[in-house]
Amino acid sequence: MKIVLSGSDLTVELVRQIACDGAEVEISPDGLARLEASRQLVYDLVDSDVPVYGFNTGVGWNKDRHIASEFFKAYNENLIHSHTLGVGPEASEAEVRAAMAIRLNCLLSGNTGIQPAVALRYAEFLNHGLHPVIPERGSVGEGDIAVLSHIGLAMIGEGDVFYGGVRMSSMEAHRKAGLKPIDLGPKDGLAIVSCNAFGAGQGALVLADLVELVDQADLIYSASLSALNGNTSPLHPKVNELRRLPGQIVSAENTRNFIRGSFIHDPDPERPVQDPLSFRGGAYVHGTLRDAMEYVDKFLTIQMNTSDDNPCLLLDERKIVSCSNFEVTTLATGFEMLAVVLSHVSRMSCYRSIRLSNPELTKLPRFLTPDETYVHAFGALQKTFTLLDTEIRHLSNPSTVDYLSLAGGIEDHANNLPHVVQRVRKIVDNLRYVLGMEMIHAAQALTLRRQKNPGLPLGVGVEAAFDEFRRSVPWYDRDRNISTDIEAACQVVKSGDLLKAARRVR
Repeated sequence: MKIVLSGSDLTVELVRQIACDGAEVEISPDGLARLEASRQLVYDLVDSDVPVYGFNTGVGWNKDRHIASEFFKAYNENLIHSHTLGVGPEASEAEVRAAMAIRLNCLLSGNTGIQPAVALRYAEFLNHGLHPVIPERGSVGEGDIAVLSHIGLAMIGEGDVFYGGVRMSSMEAHRKAGLKPIDLGPKDGLAIVSCNAFGAGQGALVLADLVELVDQADLIYSASLSALNGNTSPLHPKVNELRRLPGQIVSAENTRNFIRGSFIHDPDPERPVQDPLSFRGGAYVHGTLRDAMEYVDKFLTIQMNTSDDNPCLLLDERKIVSCSNFEVTTLATGFEMLAVVLSHVSRMSCYRSIRLSNPELTKLPRFLTPDETYVHAFGALQKTFTLLDTEIRHLSNPSTVDYLSLAGGIEDHANNLPHVVQRVRKIVDNLRYVLGMEMIHAAQALTLRRQKNPGLPLGVGVEAAFDEFRRSVPWYDRDRNISTDIEAACQVVKSGDLLKAARRVR
C-alpha cells in the first residue's frame, strides 16, 4: 500500500501507518509541481543576489554574512555538520520514519525552495527502509535543528543509518539501496534542519497510542466499577448530555456499552447511594482526556500540513519572507495539557485499585486475598503503582517556559516541544502499567464475587475483557512473583487485546 502525500491531507493515523506499519509513500503530481516551481524561484533570486536569510546569508548570529553562489554546496554541508548536535538516547526507527514523512509532506506546500531531489530522497529513504540514526535530545523546539541535521548527514552519505534493520554507515546503505548521496545547493541545508518535524513525528505516534489507550481506560474502569459493585447513575445518558462535554459523553457511552447486562444494574440494598469520586467520575475524567486529545490533534494536523519554514517562500509574490513559522508553542502547550490530564487519569486509576482492596467498600476480603490466613495478596502491590503515578505526576510539570536566550540573543524564545512530547511518551508507558495493575485488582475482585455467586453476569464487554485477561494473568490463588503478573498485565494493555475482545461482542 502506498500513501500519496500532497502537502495538505496527512493525518495522525496515516503517519502511524507509515511509521509503524512500513507503508510506502508517493509524492502527488501537484506537490512535485510546487517543488519545482519553488526551486526555480530560488535560482531566480540567486541571480538577483537579493539577501535572504539562510539562503545567501548565514544563520543565527551569522545572518549578516554573505554567501557567494560558488560556495553554496560547501556552505550547506557545513550548515549540516555544524548543527549535527543531538545526544542520546536514539529515536526509534518508527519515530524517524514519522519525522521524515511529516517533513516531506510539509515540503510539498512549496514554501521552502528545496531542490526536488532532496524531497524525493525522503521518499526514497522511507520506501527503501533506510532510516538515519537520530539522537533524540538537542532540540529546544524552535525548529528541531540539532536532531534533524542527522537526516541531512545521512543524505550526504555521512553518519550511521539502519537499513533492513541493520546498523551501518550511510554510504554503505546508499550503495546497497542503489542510491547516491545528495549534492546540496542553496537553501537545502536550512530546509532540512529548520522545521519541527521531529517533535511532531514523536507527538503523532504518542497521540496514536492514546487513541486506543483512552478506550482501554474506559474498559478497565468498567471492570473496576463492576468489581466494586458500583453505581451506574453517573453514566445516565441524560445526565451526560445535559453537561454537553463531548469527551465525557463518549466515555460514558463506552462504559454503558461495556457493562451492558451487568449485575450492577440490578438493585442492591447493600450498595451505597454514591461511590468514591474515582469511580463516580471515571468516565468524566477520561472524557477530559478525549477533549485534550481533540485539541492536540487539531493543531498537530495543522502542523503536519503547513510550512513551518523560515524564511518562507511565497510563490505568488515571488519573494522569500523572514518569519517565525517555526513557532510551535500552541502544540507544545497542548501536549503539556495532555500530560496534566493523563496525570489525573493515572491518579484515579490508582485510587480505584486502592479502594478495591478495602473490604469496607467492596464487602470482599482485605487486599482481595483468596485466603486471609495464608495469602497476603495485593497489599504491597500498591507501592509499585503509586511510584509510577508519582513519576507521571512529576513528568506532567510544565517545561515549555524553561529556556535560555541563544545565538547571541537572537533566539530568545523556545518551547521545548520534543522534550515535552518525550515526557508524555514516558507517561503513556507508565500509565499502561498503572491500568494493567488496576485490571489485576478488578479481575481478582470479579473472581471473588463469582465464587460467592457463580454465573454472575459482568456485562458483555467486561466479560469478554475478563476472559481475555485471564489468558495472560491467572487467578491469584496463592502468593507468587507478582512482577510477572504486572508485566503480563502491561503487555495485555499495550497489545489492545482486551479492547479487541470487548469490541467483538458489542
